[in-house]
Amino acid sequence: MGKGKLQKFAEMETFKNVFQYPFSVISDVPFKMKGHWCEQYFRNNNPIVLELGCGRGEYTVGLARLYPAVNFIGVDIKGARMYTGAKQALDENLENVAFLRTSIEIIDRFFDKDEVQEIWLTFSDPQMKNPHKRLTSTFFMERYRHFLADGGKVNLKTDSNFLFTYTRLMVEANRLPLDECTEDLYHSTPKGLQDSPLLSIHTYYESMWMERGLNIRFLSFRLPHSVKLAEPDVEIPLDEYRSYHRDKRSTKDMAK
Repeated sequence: MGKGKLQKFAEMETFKNVFQYPFSVISDVPFKMKGHWCEQYFRNNNPIVLELGCGRGEYTVGLARLYPAVNFIGVDIKGARMYTGAKQALDENLENVAFLRTSIEIIDRFFDKDEVQEIWLTFSDPQMKNPHKRLTSTFFMERYRHFLADGGKVNLKTDSNFLFTYTRLMVEANRLPLDECTEDLYHSTPKGLQDSPLLSIHTYYESMWMERGLNIRFLSFRLPHSVKLAEPDVEIPLDEYRSYHRDKRSTKDMAK
């Protein structure tokens, strides 16, 4: 591990807005703030919104600036990236922001029933080779339902046609209520998002992809507790520009 990462990890240990619980820790130590985020950390009764796979935390911080009456928590396993957003939130005195460093596979260990009202998935790895690792798979949806309010919203923002198509098919197969859906967020903006301040938040990588001419896709749906979830049984074309194709380890061009 480079010195820069070690310094960031050491500094993050002093950040009041960062909670670090990698799997090796949480497997032995219960998270005492589960069910008490608003009471013990945010000191208010405002709704909680998660960004899962927050990376540098740009979107979490951007949302917190726009909506001071909402509490935002960015979640990622890579602390060196998270450092950027966490430090920025501290420097700007954003008290409605927190960061949780842990694996999303165990996200339900940190939040109690109905504690979260909304989830953002921004430019998640499409995981074209492994459906159980996709953050919009039914595997993860079942975990989200442990803490997401009944009918809570899940937002997907992605450059990946594969992940967008897979998620749309998953929503259709399970008849989940669909709020918004577009294959080109900035040129074919859904009516419900026109003039929305959300369009002003561009992450570093999002800006790069837009410069390359890649469409930014957006999908928003509701997740009821009562629906029995099933995976869509459809072959989906892979994203050609991803590294999955570049190393030529597989001749596949479709996946479920």
